[in-house]
Amino acid sequence: MQFGIFTVGDVTTDPTNGTTPTEHERIKAMVTIAQKAEEAGLDVFATGEHHNPPFVPSSPTTMLGYIAARTERLILSTSTTLITTNDPVKIAEDYAMLQHLAGGRVDLMMGRGNTGPVYPWFGQDIRNGIPLAIENYALLHDLWRKDVVDWKGRFRSPLQGFTSTPRPLDGVPPFVWHGSIRSPEIAEQAAYYGDGFFANNIFWPKNHFQRLIGLYRERFAFYGHGTPEQAIVGLGGQVFMRKNSQDAVREFRPYFDNAPVYGHGPSLEEFTAQTPLTVGSPQEVIEKTLSFRESFGDYQRQLFLMDHAGLPLKTVLEQLDILGEEVVPVLRKEFAAGRPAEVPDGPTHAALVARKQADAGADADGTTTVDGTPSAA
Repeated sequence: MQFGIFTVGDVTTDPTNGTTPTEHERIKAMVTIAQKAEEAGLDVFATGEHHNPPFVPSSPTTMLGYIAARTERLILSTSTTLITTNDPVKIAEDYAMLQHLAGGRVDLMMGRGNTGPVYPWFGQDIRNGIPLAIENYALLHDLWRKDVVDWKGRFRSPLQGFTSTPRPLDGVPPFVWHGSIRSPEIAEQAAYYGDGFFANNIFWPKNHFQRLIGLYRERFAFYGHGTPEQAIVGLGGQVFMRKNSQDAVREFRPYFDNAPVYGHGPSLEEFTAQTPLTVGSPQEVIEKTLSFRESFGDYQRQLFLMDHAGLPLKTVLEQLDILGEEVVPVLRKEFAAGRPAEVPDGPTHAALVARKQADAGADADGTTTVDGTPSAA
């Protein structure tokens, strides 16, 4: 089980004092937060990709490469890589380069983003969102696994005898999650390739994501990648903690009430009742997060949104200390208890390399097919 944080990189005014960080301050703060995540004992730091104000992370590989040089074990990921509006060739090359620089501590989450105008900004039509996601990822998948690619599709010029460089580290592409809030087609895509499915369930009710994750698990098994319980699932969440829950609610309420993504809608109490948002004591966070397994089954990665809504950097760093010292150690222990042996661990580069080597050895013995599934013999 992997625990970490993700950021959307918003530049939001602090409603308690009216101050707004500059873009430079926000970018540097994100780096400080990532370093603090490693110090606090977390496993993953993930950044979004946005190309419009009030967000700053327009170049995830630049940021993650910088963080890679300042960390040692943290898995560096994205909480969105725009598979619809980025060229798959550029994604293949940029993330392979990052993978080499980070020593394999890289994976990424494919998504379509939450900003409709991004499509025409990059020469695409939002009405092609799902077909773009499917076609572009099919090409990316090939680019990382075939040394020479011949390809033709609807949305970009053909490729003839093309080799993306550098090749993935150790011949193993970065692990891919397919992130979705609402689209069953993306759950199907993740299942088809045997990739991970990340349900960013921070805004919608539980039953919606139960259906999406259930579909992904069912189709993962249908395509021969394992049992439904062996599918690779990640979940989002957001928390704000203080020793006493009343203090947490009192401190966080003005941020919630005025945040661009929360404010002026359901009350804080309504939102916490319907979504993973937890505002309270560390024990309340532990209890609510543990309940996710009851709703979605055993899963591999839990990411929390913590640096949002205008919270000052000092407060976010305090939150990370609480998360690392009081919450995650308990979650690790409790999630491990009763976890079936056949449920996979969270993906790492080392594990993917070991699996590739094992599959190669099995192929040499004639016991598996090329894709690693059992042979008829």
